[in-house]
Amino acid sequence: MPKLLLPILAVVLLLLASPASASPDQVMTFEAPRELLDDASRDRTLDEIQAFGVKRVRVLVYWSSVAPQPSSRTRPSFDAAVAGEYPASGWARYDNLLQSALSRGLEVYLTITGPAPRWATKARRDGITNPRPDEFEAFARAVGTRYGGQVNLWSIWNEPNQPQFLRPQYRGGKATSPGLYRKLYQAAHKGLEQSGNANDTILLGETSPRGNQRVVAPLDFLRGTLCLSESYRKRRSCEELDTDGYAHHPYTTSSGPTFRPPNPDDVTIGVLSRLTQALDRAGKARAVRRGLGIYLTEFGIQSFPDPSAVSLTQQAEYLPISEHLAFLNRRVRTFSQYLMSDDDPRAGGERYGAFESGLRRFDGRLKPAYAGFRTPLAVTDYGRSDVGWGLVRPAQGKTSVDIEYRNQGARTYRKLQTVTTNARGVFAFKSGSSSGRRYRVRWTAPGGEVFVGPPIRSYE
Repeated sequence: MPKLLLPILAVVLLLLASPASASPDQVMTFEAPRELLDDASRDRTLDEIQAFGVKRVRVLVYWSSVAPQPSSRTRPSFDAAVAGEYPASGWARYDNLLQSALSRGLEVYLTITGPAPRWATKARRDGITNPRPDEFEAFARAVGTRYGGQVNLWSIWNEPNQPQFLRPQYRGGKATSPGLYRKLYQAAHKGLEQSGNANDTILLGETSPRGNQRVVAPLDFLRGTLCLSESYRKRRSCEELDTDGYAHHPYTTSSGPTFRPPNPDDVTIGVLSRLTQALDRAGKARAVRRGLGIYLTEFGIQSFPDPSAVSLTQQAEYLPISEHLAFLNRRVRTFSQYLMSDDDPRAGGERYGAFESGLRRFDGRLKPAYAGFRTPLAVTDYGRSDVGWGLVRPAQGKTSVDIEYRNQGARTYRKLQTVTTNARGVFAFKSGSSSGRRYRVRWTAPGGEVFVGPPIRSYE
């Protein structure tokens, strides 16, 4: 019998009785920048996202894309806090996206981020080295003024613990980016408050999952941003940081969702408790308010044709396992899917070295994960029993779902059982296990359309 089998099964039986007992308010967010910021593909992609049952899209508002003369070392003469003084062309693609998304009932979540225009940085060499907080405050105020009536969820700076987004990360072996980020966050928060958005949800972080000699590990970055020592003691000179939640990107490796990074300051999807515990300790130290929610705002499973990634079949299996891990953590407010389509291949030797986490190939062909995203299913092997968790994402209320199986060597699927979801489309089931068995979901929508998920193996 596997270790912890009995207590885990007890939890599963509770889940079977009440699937909503884990994370009842978790919202799925979708990010597809290439399609959503392009007039030619925006509406079609929003229709796809809406058909998935997704309620929110994430968009990065790039400072340098909106600001006038972003490559100039000389600051142009204009009031940076006034949205109307920016070029209309800089706002246009964001204006169009918000109009199209909101008309479909989709929420829009904005991340205000660099790179900065060169003239808004300390040395004016590039857009990521020492951005000026006062200029960023003005930009955030302009963004908040323009979109405050349409948006109520914001975050500040994308992956500030990564050197391609903020520099310097280290100086003399000491992490310096957390201190830079704290000032940028406070400045943007003030700008959003000044533009009438003080009652909105404003998130801290947007951190990447793992550190190295160039990237500050997320929990090290968190402590530095909050003026905390390694033992979570706060410097007296630092006030509590005003934030409504913590945003994080818990990407894992090709080892899968249950991978546990050896560095205790790294946070991938399989070790979310590290982030929960760190935020609890930060709250106890009065560095932030207690009980902050966690927003997993960027996530995907890198797949073929990236030679170092997982197969298309594994991508379809790993995504629902990851979502289930997020679902089981009551502090998680948001989960996410990064990319509708893979990035285009690069010219030269490493053609597939960007993001291949999409539900479609770069040329539009569907991956198995596309069908799986609509009806995610994760099955855990507990020895003699398999326990499944799933979701009919487009469901508008309780519905019936057929669980089908195919044993090893069989050619066809047979119905295992019919289960009833809760009001959010969540369901669970238990079955005897069989080596090599595959499971899948079959759901008939109220309009008669039938959706069939990809084959799913059970995992320990």
